[in-house]
Amino acid sequence: MQQTERLYYSDSFLKTFAAEVTGVRELAGNTGDTVWQISLNHSAFYPTSGGQPFDTGVLRTPDGAETPIEEVEEDEQGAVWHFARTPLAAGAHVEGQIDWQRRFDHMQQHTGQHLLSAVFARELKAGTVSFHLGEKISTIDLTCANLPEHSLERVEQIANEIIAEDRPVTTKYVSAEEAQALLAAGDLRKLPERAGSIRLVDIADCDLNACGGTHVRSTGQIGGLQIRGVEKVSRGVRVEFLCGFRAIRAARANAAILDETGALLSTGAPELPATVARLLAEGKAGAKERQKLREELAVFHAEKLVAEAPLAGGIRVIVREFKDRDRDSVRLLASRTAAAAVSTAVILCANDADPVRVFLARSRDLNFDCGRMLREALAQLGLRGGGSPDMAQGDVPRAMSSTFLDSLSASVRNAAVDKSK
Repeated sequence: MQQTERLYYSDSFLKTFAAEVTGVRELAGNTGDTVWQISLNHSAFYPTSGGQPFDTGVLRTPDGAETPIEEVEEDEQGAVWHFARTPLAAGAHVEGQIDWQRRFDHMQQHTGQHLLSAVFARELKAGTVSFHLGEKISTIDLTCANLPEHSLERVEQIANEIIAEDRPVTTKYVSAEEAQALLAAGDLRKLPERAGSIRLVDIADCDLNACGGTHVRSTGQIGGLQIRGVEKVSRGVRVEFLCGFRAIRAARANAAILDETGALLSTGAPELPATVARLLAEGKAGAKERQKLREELAVFHAEKLVAEAPLAGGIRVIVREFKDRDRDSVRLLASRTAAAAVSTAVILCANDADPVRVFLARSRDLNFDCGRMLREALAQLGLRGGGSPDMAQGDVPRAMSSTFLDSLSASVRNAAVDKSK
C-alpha cells in the first residue's frame, strides 16, 4: 500500500480536496457491525497522532452520494485509513470534505498548547512531557513539583499577550542534521525519533517545535487561552486549559451557572462566596442540632420500648418494624434501646425499601455475639451480613422479613437460655 500524501502538511485550512481511492478493507466493528477502511492517494483528513484526535467529514462521489468518515488512522507504512460504514470501490474518484468546525477547534487547541508549553518552559523551566486534546478540555503534563497561583496567572497573561500580538505561525522542513543542530543550540524544544526531513512549527520569537499536527496561521487565531485547573500526577503537574471558542463557551456556561445560583440565593455573583460560606456554616450548625434532637428522640423512644417489653425467661426481647424511618434512625434507635436496660436484646427492621434492613443489638450483660448470630441466620437464606458482638445488620427480602424476624427472635431467646445453664 502506497503512502498517503498529507495535504494538511502544506495547508491546514484546506476544507475540500479531490482524491482517488487506493484501497478498501473490511473491519469488524465493536458492536458486531461492519466498518470499512478506505485509503486515498492524498488526504486532508488528519489521523489521530501526537495527542491530537482525528478529523471527521465525508467522502463524496461524482453522483453526489456521501460516505461519512467517522475515524481516521495511519498505519506503519504511512497510509491513512478513513473509517466508514459503507465501502467505496478502489479507483473511484471522490471529493473529501472536512468537518471544519471540529478541525478549527483542534487547530486552536493544538497551537495554544505549543504556546502554553513554550511559556511554561521559558518562565518556569517546566517542560511538557505529554499533551492530550480531549472533547471538552485539553491538558499538558509538566515536569515540576507544583504551580503556585501567581505563576499560573503570569503564564496565562504572557500567553494571551502573545495571542494579542497576532504573531505568525509558520511551518518549514529541515534535515535531521539541521534539526539536531537546532536542538543542541537550544532553539528547538524537542525532536521526534524519526529519520528523514523534520517538519517544524514556528511561533515567531516564541517557540520552534517539531510537529506533524494542524495549526492556525497566527497566534491571534488561537482566540484566547484560559487555564482551567491544575492537579498532581505521577510525573509532575497536569494543567487543564481551553482555547478559542471552547474558552468562550466555558465562560458563557460559567456565567449562566453564576446567574442561576445568584438568583436562587437572591444575591449577586460577587457576593456568592460569602453567601455560600454563610449557608454552609448554618448547614453545619443545623446538622449538629438535628443530630442532637435525633439522639434525644432515640433515647426517649428507647425508654418507651423498654417499658413496653417485660422480661421473660430472664431476657427482654424487643422486636419492631418501621416503615416511615430512614435506616440511620432505626440503627441509632437499636443502639440506644439496647443500652437503656440490662438483659435486653433488640431486633429492629427498617422497612423503607426492599430489601429491608434488620438490626440486632444487645445490652452489654448478655453474652451472645450479635455479629455471629445474624451472619449465621442470614447464611441459611444465602444472604450476607454481620457486625460486632454488640450490634449487627443485614438485608433481607421484604417477602421473607416476617419469618426471618421470628426466627432471629427465637435464636436470641435460645441463646439466653443456653447461657443461663
